[in-house]
Amino acid sequence: VKKTVFCLNTRINNRIFRMRRVFAQQTHKIATTGVVALRNNSHWASVQMGPPDPILGLTQAFIADQAPNKVNLGVGVYRGDDGKPFVLNCVKEAKKRVISSDNEYAPITGIPQFVTNAQDLAFGKDSALKARLASSQTLSGTGALRVAGNFLAKFAPSKDIHLPTPSWANHNPVFRDAGLNVKGYAYYDATKVALNFDAMTADLSKLAPGTIVLLHACAHNPTGIDP
Repeated sequence: VKKTVFCLNTRINNRIFRMRRVFAQQTHKIATTGVVALRNNSHWASVQMGPPDPILGLTQAFIADQAPNKVNLGVGVYRGDDGKPFVLNCVKEAKKRVISSDNEYAPITGIPQFVTNAQDLAFGKDSALKARLASSQTLSGTGALRVAGNFLAKFAPSKDIHLPTPSWANHNPVFRDAGLNVKGYAYYDATKVALNFDAMTADLSKLAPGTIVLLHACAHNPTGIDP
């Protein structure tokens, strides 16, 4: 009798389990269908997913890799022997100064002293170019490119911008979406793994006056080759 009761209980439990599983699957299907329907009826239904970033994808592959001696050469950051980001002393000091600042609201073009110091660092404190410079503090390098792109698309006499070939992947869409015509000039010699200086200067010399040219000040992205 006990064996019969046990078998009966087992069958009932199995049937209940299967019913729960089917119910869960159907509920998930209904929920998923509902979400898809809401998305299709949304004002944003026509928005397409942007292309994946190849560098960030490489980072995800690195994380998933189980090799004990793996090294991440994807995202350009300093790392210690432990593989973790290495924070430079100057960055630590900068963080301290930011935390201890008065947090006053900055002017539209940024903190004046910061902008001046950035000009001195990039062009030299006594540079003759300083009288012709216009600078503004922005959010990140990409943010700076977009702000510059919008300004140039609105006010520059030429709407053509020439980027080094190759240039960082997001440069093309940033300037294109700002309203500029993106073109290129010779820069990298893949056979010699070096700067193709002659070809670069030849291309730049052909450009009409007023043409916009993007220069990588240092650490050319993605080749790392500088003049």
